Amino acid sequence: MSETPLTDATAAGLRADGSAAPPPLLEVRGVTKSFGHGRRRLTALDGVDVRVERGQTLGLVGESGCGKSTLARVVLGLERPDSGTVRFDGTDPFTLKGKELLAWRRRVQMVFQDPFASLNARMSATDLIGEPWRTHRDIVPTAQARERRVRELLSLVGLRDSDAHRYPNEFSGGQRQRIGIARALALDPDLIVCDEPVSALDLSVQAQVLNVLSELRERLGVSYVFISHDLSVVRHVSDRVTVMYLGKVIEHGPTEDVFDRPVHPYTAALMSAAPTLDVSGQAQDDEIQLRGEIPSPYDIPSGCRFRTRCWKSEARCAELAPPVVTRDGTADTGRDPHEGLCHFPLGAGPTEA
Repeated sequence: MSETPLTDATAAGLRADGSAAPPPLLEVRGVTKSFGHGRRRLTALDGVDVRVERGQTLGLVGESGCGKSTLARVVLGLERPDSGTVRFDGTDPFTLKGKELLAWRRRVQMVFQDPFASLNARMSATDLIGEPWRTHRDIVPTAQARERRVRELLSLVGLRDSDAHRYPNEFSGGQRQRIGIARALALDPDLIVCDEPVSALDLSVQAQVLNVLSELRERLGVSYVFISHDLSVVRHVSDRVTVMYLGKVIEHGPTEDVFDRPVHPYTAALMSAAPTLDVSGQAQDDEIQLRGEIPSPYDIPSGCRFRTRCWKSEARCAELAPPVVTRDGTADTGRDPHEGLCHFPLGAGPTEA
């Protein structure tokens, strides 16, 4: 039996007062994606549901191999899902062709993980930032307009006019990533996918880049899908968090709810494993030690896919798909729902959906 997908109560399109809510900027429903041939197929995404509202940041977390990057590629239109739907501002991008597809691609951009590898060392900052305009020529049609816009974007990400003609080897890692952000902004996108955008940077530089992203969101109203292994970073930048395990969304909800009162044991284990500056030894004593290794995505366990590593696992976890457990937010309260998939959810007071 396949696991029940998590669904947002607010995805029904109603506000708490019963009036129609505006559609989300991005809505992914029931998306599956596998790779391979014949019977041996790797399940990268299995019935994934995510939603990104306008002007908000969705944090996407989970161990390596859980499907975060595959989901990002689907959102960017680089991978076509095997099944399920993707709606961007109400439109399925996989149905678009020609000029309509080109126009849509302006609206979704990406900031890459490695600012050293993602910039061409032979191109100046001006050329790097303006590279998207070679394809989308109508945005800034003249050389004078391009030069002016490059300087506006440099200023927007905290760089100087004099940096316009410098090359990547003349910048620090944080400055390179700012150039990557400026390039992502060059087409005035509605959504930016950030794939580990600060993991290759020093801690002090990470804070600077994160502040730039936050300021841009406030100033421009841009939305983010923020992929990261660093839970402290996710907590700092995200409005809502989605937790993935072996290609499945196993918990999602408002950031503070997910971090402070997780529903799923796996989420609690992730929080427990996050490094802290506690020198008392208490944090180490409280750390949840998961047993075993992550199962192969070629052979996902029956029932609950986390059961082989879960300290709460019982016989039913192998036999039955876990139910959706809803904690707090519902359409009645007006708060975003906090949901998880688990037979034995953490904490007291949840009700099964």
